[in-house]
Amino acid sequence: MTAKDPQAAGLAALASLVADETRATCLLALLDGRAWTAGELARHAGVAASTLSEHLGKLVARGLLAEERQGRHRYVRLADAQVAQLVEDLAAQVPPAAVRRAPRTLRESSAGSAMARGRTCYDHLAGRLGIAVTDALTGRGLLRQDTGFALTDAGVEWFGAAGIPLDLSGRRPPARACLDWTERRPHLAGAAGAALCRHVLDAGWCVRVGSERAVKVTPSGERELAALLGIAPEALR
Repeated sequence: MTAKDPQAAGLAALASLVADETRATCLLALLDGRAWTAGELARHAGVAASTLSEHLGKLVARGLLAEERQGRHRYVRLADAQVAQLVEDLAAQVPPAAVRRAPRTLRESSAGSAMARGRTCYDHLAGRLGIAVTDALTGRGLLRQDTGFALTDAGVEWFGAAGIPLDLSGRRPPARACLDWTERRPHLAGAAGAALCRHVLDAGWCVRVGSERAVKVTPSGERELAALLGIAPEALR
C-alpha cells in the first residue's frame, strides 16, 4: 500500500475552503487590500450576517484572513501578500468564458468595464492600466520580463528619481509577475508593484471607483504617467 503524502489532507482542506462561492466572493472582494466589516461583506456577498459570520470564522481559523474588532464592528482583511497571491493565481485559472459572461444589469456592465479598465489587485495595479504601466516599464528598460520579472538597475533608479519610495529590504521580491485575469497577460506585482500602486493613489493620480476594486486615472495622473513613462492618455481611459 502506497503511503499517503502528508500534505494531501491539508491541500484538500484548503481547496474545499476556497471552493465555497460565498467564501470565494469574500476573498476576491478583499483583494482591494482594505479591511471590510462583516456587514459590508455580507451585503456584498448577498447573504445574511449570521451566515457570513460562519464563513469568516472558517477563513480566519485557517489563516487566510486576519481580523480585528473596533467597538461593535468586526473588520477582516487578507492575512498577507501570500494569501493575496494565492487568490490571484486561482482567479487567473478561471476559464475566460466564465469571467466574460453577459452582464445581467446595466450596473453590472458598468462595474465590469471599470474593473477591466483599471483596478487594484491586492496592493498593485491590474487591468488595462496595470498592463499599460508594466509594458511601459519594460519598453524603457526599467523592468525585464525575459527571464521572469526583475527590476533593472535603471528601474531601481527610476523609482528614486520619480519620488516613489521603494523598500527592497523585506522578504518580498522586488518584482513579481501576476497573471491578469481580464487581460490574460502578466502585470507587475511584488514590492515595486505595491510601491507604484500606493504612490498613484496617495498622489491622486488614480482614484477608487465605487465599492469595487476599480480605479480610474485622473487628469493629473494622465499627465504624470505620460511624462514619466510615455503612456498615451487614451490608453488609460
